[in-house]
Amino acid sequence: MTRGLLARKLGMTQLFTERGTVVPVTVLEAGPCRVVQRKTAPIDGYEAIQIGFGERRRRHANKPTTGHFKRAGLQPMRRLAELRDPGEAELGATLNADLFQPGDRVDVTGMSKGKGFSGQHKRHHFGRGPVTHGSHNIKQPGSIGSVDAARTMRGLKMAGQLGAARATIRGLEVVRVDTERNLLLVKGSVPGARNGMVLVRDSDHEATLS
Repeated sequence: MTRGLLARKLGMTQLFTERGTVVPVTVLEAGPCRVVQRKTAPIDGYEAIQIGFGERRRRHANKPTTGHFKRAGLQPMRRLAELRDPGEAELGATLNADLFQPGDRVDVTGMSKGKGFSGQHKRHHFGRGPVTHGSHNIKQPGSIGSVDAARTMRGLKMAGQLGAARATIRGLEVVRVDTERNLLLVKGSVPGARNGMVLVRDSDHEATLS
């Protein structure tokens, strides 16, 4: 069974451990999420549940959207996401932050901050050239292809749009769970800006974090 929640990123803060060390954490408003749809292998070809987060005004939803939620006996919701291997979650069930416990490892997926058009040094972490007298190769990309091709091949690391893309941070530790306010405090940073939406799932990353 894969556990997962849609959450809203509230920002970052820090916690102090019993040893006095500081732990940077991201505060996520994880739920309440509702099970909007349950997909089955005979009908849809795979097993999954669709969960929703955040209420939406009925007048802002069209008729197909309203009917989709009405089948589950729910009001229209703002965000939807699918979770594979859902277990026994029933249609219309409520999922809260108590789905996770301190010490759990999670993968957090969200939309990274858009940085606009960026050069190859910032976008791909290229090193610079020599800064000595007479150098004209301080921030040049270097070779961009072979001589015989007579053209630039596709897929080269060059300047372009940076950020504003789906990103996943794996193996983050859940430091604290506030069940009263549905808050998850996750060690480290997660993708996206404040108030952005993220998907928190069980981690398949086995690396040990300090």
